Amino acid sequence: MKSKIHEHKKNNIMSKKILFLILCFSSSIAFSQTGIIRGKVIDKQSEKPIVGANIELIGTEGIAEISDADGNFKLSNVPLGRQNIQVSFLGYESAFVSEIDVTTGKENSVSISMTEKFNSLDEVVVTGGGQNKAKAINKMAAVSVRQFSAEEANRYAGGRSDVARLASNFAGVATADDSRNDIVVRGNSPAGLLWRVEGIPVPSPNHFATLGTTGSPVSALNPNMLANSDFITSAFPAEYGNAIGGVFDLGFRKGNTEDYEYTVGLAAFPGAEFMAEGPMLKKNGGSFVAAARYGVVGTLGLAGTAAAPNYNDISFNLDFGNSKFGNFTLFGILGNSDIDFIGKDIEGDDDLFAAKDEDAYATSAFSAFGLKHTIDIGDKSYLKTTLGASSAQSTYEAFRYFDFQTPAENRLKFTETDNTESRFTFSTLFNSKISKKFTLRTGLLYESFNLNAKITDRDRQEDNNGDGYPDFVSIINNDGNYSIIQPYAQAQVRLFEKLTLNAGLHGQYFSVNEEFAIEPRASLSYAVNPKSAINFGYGLHHQNVAAPILFLNENIGGNLIQTNKNLDLVRSEHYVIGYDLRFADKWRAKVEMYYQSINKVAVERTPSGYSSLTEGASFTYSIDKTSLISNGEGSNSGIEFTLEKFFSKGYNVLFTSSFFESKYEGSDGVERNSPFNNGYVINALAGKEFKIGKARKNIFSINTKFTTAGGRYYTPVDLAASQAAGFEIKDDTKPFSEQYDPYLRLDLKLGMKFNSKTKKRSHQFYVDFQNVTANENVFTKEYNRQTGLINQKDQIGFQPDFGYRFNF
Repeated sequence: MKSKIHEHKKNNIMSKKILFLILCFSSSIAFSQTGIIRGKVIDKQSEKPIVGANIELIGTEGIAEISDADGNFKLSNVPLGRQNIQVSFLGYESAFVSEIDVTTGKENSVSISMTEKFNSLDEVVVTGGGQNKAKAINKMAAVSVRQFSAEEANRYAGGRSDVARLASNFAGVATADDSRNDIVVRGNSPAGLLWRVEGIPVPSPNHFATLGTTGSPVSALNPNMLANSDFITSAFPAEYGNAIGGVFDLGFRKGNTEDYEYTVGLAAFPGAEFMAEGPMLKKNGGSFVAAARYGVVGTLGLAGTAAAPNYNDISFNLDFGNSKFGNFTLFGILGNSDIDFIGKDIEGDDDLFAAKDEDAYATSAFSAFGLKHTIDIGDKSYLKTTLGASSAQSTYEAFRYFDFQTPAENRLKFTETDNTESRFTFSTLFNSKISKKFTLRTGLLYESFNLNAKITDRDRQEDNNGDGYPDFVSIINNDGNYSIIQPYAQAQVRLFEKLTLNAGLHGQYFSVNEEFAIEPRASLSYAVNPKSAINFGYGLHHQNVAAPILFLNENIGGNLIQTNKNLDLVRSEHYVIGYDLRFADKWRAKVEMYYQSINKVAVERTPSGYSSLTEGASFTYSIDKTSLISNGEGSNSGIEFTLEKFFSKGYNVLFTSSFFESKYEGSDGVERNSPFNNGYVINALAGKEFKIGKARKNIFSINTKFTTAGGRYYTPVDLAASQAAGFEIKDDTKPFSEQYDPYLRLDLKLGMKFNSKTKKRSHQFYVDFQNVTANENVFTKEYNRQTGLINQKDQIGFQPDFGYRFNF
């Protein structure tokens, strides 16, 4: 307890020093310069450039441009601070882009999509703004979707520059805990999430990731590399497959095509950073952008464990420009991480990841590379083909001290894991705008997997060889190939001026069990008036059972057999209805109701409360669930409300609330709460920016976030059985019957932006006070082998994060 108080005081002193330096520096600098906004205007349906569009800076006379033959434009002499632009073109609905953060150190690049009018060719100026974030990048996504920007990931309090943690601010999303970035979408396991980068699926893009998981403590995605992207929570369009929970559809941004720009930064999360971008093959309009990061959180003692995590990542996007052969883009991410947990270094019993009687060594590596080719076919069609290769590797070795701190103490290898999942991906997509009322998109995704997975463990094993210790048993030993093939076709039909239908079919073939599923998808949007719309969505979705369960070994007659390989694809139906209202300038309100029915879930043959729907929110999966059958069921239902004020007049507001129920049935037929049935999640975020200095060109910002959620359900420990066995045994007669206390957290982020008076450079500072009330949110209740008691471990308490970035 004393160490916690000492650490809390130390963190407070450090935070106050950082804030003092920021405020002192702000009083000594004054600036007066402008920035640049450049971008491209395209037709939303055909994705072809629009020539001659009028781009105008809202609220400032005389700053306007016309898009060129490639749809490109450049606005110069733009006042510093948040700016909005309006784009208009004859025969198209006017478009707006809001919240553009203009500084002297970096040019802003935006992509603007315009929709052709249904009937009239007369130009109509639409009043209002901020609608760009309310609509998806993917034109086929009409329900349960939120567009987000990298700027939001960096701006919001408590976000740690992590896009997964950013998504936790949106309606319908909850985080598993503070120590990881797993996200629970509408009561689904985090394992139900699909990650896509530049149109192809990738393994979990995180440091310290393990086989079958979609989250971890630290993201390997650099948000400064990302373009505006989509996050979808239900009834996905037909091009997405092998997921039942949610979709992160991420795109890399292109580099500056005219000038070289650089960024150097240092932050507790995500660490030291260097980024460069600029023109490449300039006559073709090519560019590059690349970034490298190195983690320093372990050095600063902010990792939530006595061990020091090491991690680094590199990301790049090389656009070779346009030629007669089309456009080629080469992109990639490479990340490495490792951490050593040494038992003798552990103080107290509250370390989140380590134990005193165990030494453990973990490594992780993630990579994803792709070559994308896009070529025009006529004036309104294009073909996009992507070849990708990705890999996810994780190793874990644990040595446990049996008869700990006694004369008979013996250090034995307890767990050994070595998993490598390699994936080759081929994706092709044909998009054609047949007319302004009909757009067709069809494609094929082929994924070839090689899984080399080996897990050997003493956990919960018998002592059959009589040496006095649990046997070291092979849990998974797989070295083989399998494939997933996903064809799809979808169309957008503007039935009437106010009514739009998106409909399609998705197919999925899984070679392990040779199952083929056909999935209809549809959404309907009706514009009640220019300010409100009603949306309906339906989707049938399938996903294979996670690899750590699918390839488990069972000892039958002395032979190790994978008895789960023939499990069916998990089947899920999504139903959504929503109402969207833009009731005032820059304000938006949205309500959505949903129901999800899940069946063909993996459960045990004998009656029990186990279900594969309860897996996926930690580093490991169950290791004793073999001979499963696909007879389980589950359901998720709820209502969500979003109130959002897009940034204008110096401030923004986001309020989201979700009230939901997540249930499942094991093979015993009893309906239970799933571990992800928090019941409610409420987020309230607000931000305010103040222009300071003599020229009012510098920005002081305050951002805050308040989150509260119902506690997660858990299975209690059987204390008597655990004490007799010497290790934790859960009371499986009462699965997920108890609930942790409600979660509550308040974050406060202060920042400064300094713009140079005479040169193209800017400085940014911030300090992020996370969990400022030091609320003790429960992490877990588990059996302590040393004390023979059940201990409660709390999540990370008050924690300061800070960062500096220099753009030039």
